[in-house]
Amino acid sequence: MRHVTACCLLLLMVALAPRFAAGQTTTGKTQTAKGFDQYVVNGKLRLQMADAVRLMLLNNSDVRIEQQAVQQARNAVVRSFAPFDPLLNSAFSADRQSTPTFTQLSGAPNLSDLVQNSQVGLQKIFSTGTLFQTNFQTSRTSTNSVYNFFNPSLFSNLNFSITQPLLRNRGKFVNRAPIMIARRNLDQTQAQFRQQIDDAIQRVVQQYWVVVLDRENLQVLAQSYKAAQASYDHDKRALELGALSPLDIYQSEAEVATRKVSVIRAQYNLKQDEDQLRMTMGADLDPAYSTLDLDLIEAPKPAEPLLTVDPERAVAEALARRPDLAALDRQLEANDIDIRASRNRLKPDLELSAQYSSNGLGGDQYSSTGMRALITSGGFGDALGQVFGFGFPSYGATLQLNFPVKNHAAQANLADARVRREATLYQIRRTREQVRLEVQNALNELDQSKLSIAAAETARGLAEKNVEAQQRKYELGSGLIFLVLQAQTQLAQAEQSLVQAQVNYRLATAAIGHATGALLDQYHVQINQAVP
Repeated sequence: MRHVTACCLLLLMVALAPRFAAGQTTTGKTQTAKGFDQYVVNGKLRLQMADAVRLMLLNNSDVRIEQQAVQQARNAVVRSFAPFDPLLNSAFSADRQSTPTFTQLSGAPNLSDLVQNSQVGLQKIFSTGTLFQTNFQTSRTSTNSVYNFFNPSLFSNLNFSITQPLLRNRGKFVNRAPIMIARRNLDQTQAQFRQQIDDAIQRVVQQYWVVVLDRENLQVLAQSYKAAQASYDHDKRALELGALSPLDIYQSEAEVATRKVSVIRAQYNLKQDEDQLRMTMGADLDPAYSTLDLDLIEAPKPAEPLLTVDPERAVAEALARRPDLAALDRQLEANDIDIRASRNRLKPDLELSAQYSSNGLGGDQYSSTGMRALITSGGFGDALGQVFGFGFPSYGATLQLNFPVKNHAAQANLADARVRREATLYQIRRTREQVRLEVQNALNELDQSKLSIAAAETARGLAEKNVEAQQRKYELGSGLIFLVLQAQTQLAQAEQSLVQAQVNYRLATAAIGHATGALLDQYHVQINQAVP
């Protein structure tokens, strides 16, 4: 019997081992930069906006960190099924006892007993709250006492019990409430992750256009420096020919130095913003890509016609699509489930239990007369036959009531659940107000950028004409170098203002996509929403 039970335990462990192994996770190294090799052209990273978004989603560390919250929420859903997992238990014990005797009633001069017990049990809770338990026990006892009718004696017992809550914890809703809450929490976490991805896309879009703006500003300042250098070279030749006073060359020379300083500052601003964009895309994860120059091929000048958005439609789209609002809706659903579950805890605890057991006995039977003689030879099969023949049954039922006269804890928990629901409603109202404000601000930025582009184009055109006029006057001898340099500075400022207006337009369109929750669709980003 001992060997049979030990083998059963070993087979059970072997059968369950793959399940435990499947649930284990191995800790591996974080991945290196991915996806960059296909964008390397002539020793540079040549990127469109969609390429920068894709690389950010593949490699950004913040995205990977935020993704772990979704996985933890999925694990919580799996964990919420734990109360309904069947539990199989088994045990085996063996005890030998030898005692000296002082009376003939002990049946032996030195009494020696060997008791071996084995049991296997199974319990399972169903979604209705029903608890089912079954337990099979065997006991083998052998002794040297002559007074035992069965030696060795084999006792077997099979028990069944069912317990059903009648008030508290009755029904599928109450018992599956933790599962429903875990699923709502998963939906909420996924919606929050979607909002985080939306924020990350807007962030990389902003960084992309900032680098483009820095590059265009550097080109404008470099051209302005070149123009100042040309004016200085012209004055220097005039000085050498005696057509210019030595006191008049310092102004153009000082302007060259000033514009050179502006070029140097612009170069370092560009380098700093490029490094920030590289980090966001994950290029610094691999030395092979961290040092490559960025070739951002999208121009700041927008395509015609410029974007026009209906305000009412944009607000309605934002209220319907924003992930943060969807997350709060899931939170409100979880609050409602929590309130219903909290009401259940106020009910009295009334349970109905039913038990049934069957008993059996086997072993070698001896006569009870003074002459010890074997009557029948039996074993474990006889005990099993009696158990499953149900010839020696025991059964009964119990109705138990626990009635709390006052349940302050349950009342406080219900009150807290209602407060949390009310707080969620206020959060939804506040978020809807913020969404409307964000959409309106994005639309205002869009309108402002479109007007700024038109005004900046006009200002640049006039600045170009002014430079040509002042340069012509200076060459004819009727103008001053100061006015030429001033016109060049105004032209550079007008060109910078135009580029800034164009980039602001690009940022405003991205802000509208972010405010309305459309950025993920614009860049064809899909998030796995699988629920375990």
